[in-house]
Amino acid sequence: MLHSEAGSDETRRELLALLLASLACVFILTLTVLDGQAAQAPFSPGQLLMYALLAGAVASGAGAILLITYRARKAVAELTDETADLRRELLMSEAVFRAEPQVLVFWEQGRGLRVITHTLTTVRGLPETRETLPNFGQWLDPRSAQELKHALDTLFEQGRAFSLFLKTKQGGDLEADGRAAGSRAILRFRDVVGYKTDLVRIIEQQRDLARDIKTCRTVLNALPMPVWQRDSQNRLEWVNTAYVRAVEAESNAEVVAQQIELLEARQRQAIAIGIDEGKPQRERMHLLVGGDRKAHDVVVVPVEGVTAAAAIDVAELETTQGELDRQVRAYDRTLDRVSTAIAIFNGDQQLTFFNEAYSRLWNLEASWLETGPTDSEILDRLRTASRLPSVANYQSWRNERLACYQTRAQAEDVWHLPDGRTLEVIAEPRTDGGVTYFYEDRSEQLSLERRYRTLNQVQSETLDNLSDGVAVFATDGRLRLFNSAFLDMWALDRNALLALPHIDELTEAMRPLSADDAVWARLLQAATALRGEDKAAIGSMQLTDERHIDFATTALPDGSTLVTFSDVTATRQGQKVLEERNEALEAADKLKSRFISHVSYELRTPLTNIIGFSELLESPRTGDLNDKQTDYLSDISASSKTLLSIIDDILDIATIDAGALELQMTMLDPREVIDGAVEAVKDRAARSRVTLDVGTADDIGGFEGDPARLKQILFNLLSNAIGFSGVGDTVELSCWRDHDWIVFQIADQGLGISSEEQGNIFERFHSRSQGSKHRGAGLGLSIVKSLVELHGGVVDLSSEAGKGTKVTFRMPRRAARTGTGNTGAADLSA
Repeated sequence: MLHSEAGSDETRRELLALLLASLACVFILTLTVLDGQAAQAPFSPGQLLMYALLAGAVASGAGAILLITYRARKAVAELTDETADLRRELLMSEAVFRAEPQVLVFWEQGRGLRVITHTLTTVRGLPETRETLPNFGQWLDPRSAQELKHALDTLFEQGRAFSLFLKTKQGGDLEADGRAAGSRAILRFRDVVGYKTDLVRIIEQQRDLARDIKTCRTVLNALPMPVWQRDSQNRLEWVNTAYVRAVEAESNAEVVAQQIELLEARQRQAIAIGIDEGKPQRERMHLLVGGDRKAHDVVVVPVEGVTAAAAIDVAELETTQGELDRQVRAYDRTLDRVSTAIAIFNGDQQLTFFNEAYSRLWNLEASWLETGPTDSEILDRLRTASRLPSVANYQSWRNERLACYQTRAQAEDVWHLPDGRTLEVIAEPRTDGGVTYFYEDRSEQLSLERRYRTLNQVQSETLDNLSDGVAVFATDGRLRLFNSAFLDMWALDRNALLALPHIDELTEAMRPLSADDAVWARLLQAATALRGEDKAAIGSMQLTDERHIDFATTALPDGSTLVTFSDVTATRQGQKVLEERNEALEAADKLKSRFISHVSYELRTPLTNIIGFSELLESPRTGDLNDKQTDYLSDISASSKTLLSIIDDILDIATIDAGALELQMTMLDPREVIDGAVEAVKDRAARSRVTLDVGTADDIGGFEGDPARLKQILFNLLSNAIGFSGVGDTVELSCWRDHDWIVFQIADQGLGISSEEQGNIFERFHSRSQGSKHRGAGLGLSIVKSLVELHGGVVDLSSEAGKGTKVTFRMPRRAARTGTGNTGAADLSA
């Protein structure tokens, strides 16, 4: 502002001087003209004005020329000064640029790039020539080249300045500053020195950390397990993708914003107790993940006020572990059940497992064994208890037993214990450096072997003394064993059989005594059949010497075939005699049955007449009888009816034996059947002064049966009970329903039946009076048993002498059809 004002004053002074000079020139010119014109002629006013204007114009031109000349001189002087100033400033700028080692790159729109200065030589990998410097991708490392390119693009497009730390491919560090000035841009490269070196290192570390964090979070997002991080205020600040899926959220931001928790409140509280102590926590929890509650191992690690956690899905592991535990327990239970004693020692020679057989074998307390004693301690304790083999040098013997831990070779030994037992001991090395011991008690095996040898000798002696011929053929068809009876039966040579011939050769030698090819074919097939095939063959043959031989083949457990030959000639002869006698007996039995049937029918007709005439004589229409005649007629009538009952029973027996008895089946009400039977015996009970007590259940229902035969069953049983009861006794008749059975029971208080007679009480013609007046033909109970069984029922008798008898029979509600008859009666089983 001051410079402008000074220039204006100077210009005004110059214009004033020029104006004065012009006026002076006009004045001088005017005077000159006036002098000359005055000498010639006076001037008119117009001339004066014209001369004045001309003088002014001349003066103005002269002044302008003077002014231009002045200003030109002045401008040249000013330009000379300004050029000198610019040169001084340029030299000063170059001095400033060269004072600091740097690379200065200048961009100007339309003119491209120029490297202004390049004095930086201390950075490894920086190009030394200006021509190669602009090719940044050739000498910067890829990341630095990418960062510089992005920064320059932003500088050109938006004018945004930048400051970067770059690294060359050879490891050199550079500081790059970019600035924009209108359409121009300047890029400066400088060496990194002083505190900037530490700053570069910090920035590189920050980049590495950022890369590591990004890598870690990328990996964590790829994991299938939920992972999360909490800040110092115990708030969620980051979760991975699996966590987002687990809580069924939309994004990581939603989880953090709404603080959506995967763990329940009580689970977080349980973990917080250990976290407050600064210790990592690992807890097995069941979390609700994606709608399913599964087992997870939740791991929480505190780090400088924050916590990182992960939930590892162990559902399959838990299932597998559970299955493994079950298998281990089953394996342990299995080992506890085996008879072989087993003990497992680890690499430190400590007992880690033993089964019950081991504890029983050495009679050691399980509680002491569970403490994990060493192998040496156990041997010493057994030595003290005198349970180990007696040896001259125990220390040497023990060291030899324990050497398997170092040699790692399997060892087998036999121990003869003081109590007479013999043990087979096997030491099997384990991959963990331990040893597994197997103790097998061979005492019984050795005893069995001795007994087996003895048994073989006894068997050989027994076979040689058998009357039956015995031959054993191996699976290849060769003879393996035979006895003397076999040789004698077939007249064979012992030396030939000691060569163990094949069955084909043997049958050829036996064929002269029997030419039955079918028999030899059956024997050959049975002896050569494979194991598992049918080796059974039974038959008989008649030899040429009239002997009868029965043979049988049996498969032995080892696949061999046992063939036995029995001489049954005497048996066959006796059998023939017995068959002839049996035929004679059967014929006699049939003749007896026909005789009984014939006699029964023949007796029934006259007996019926006798009963009819007796009843006619007792009738008043035939006239009066005296008392003695009346008693005679009563005895005749009673005896006739008794005889008729016996004949009827005999006919029933004959009909049952012939299989011709037909039941007339219909639905019955047990009460009606009982009432009919009671009605038939009540007069007899009254004469004997015996009380009848009848009881039936309310829900008894109905059942199928022949009413006449059921009444006959009850009549016979009641008659027997009344006949064997005394005066004043009671006969009880009960009936009830037991599931699908109708049960009848007749109990008396009579003489009872001894245990010796109860076995044949239901046999025919078994009669007993035992001091009572009742005596029959012994057919009543036999008929009862037959009729009950025809209905599909069962009868049972229980009695004790002097305490009465109880007969129980059970009838099915739906009986099998054993006869014909009407079954259309109403169903009474409601």
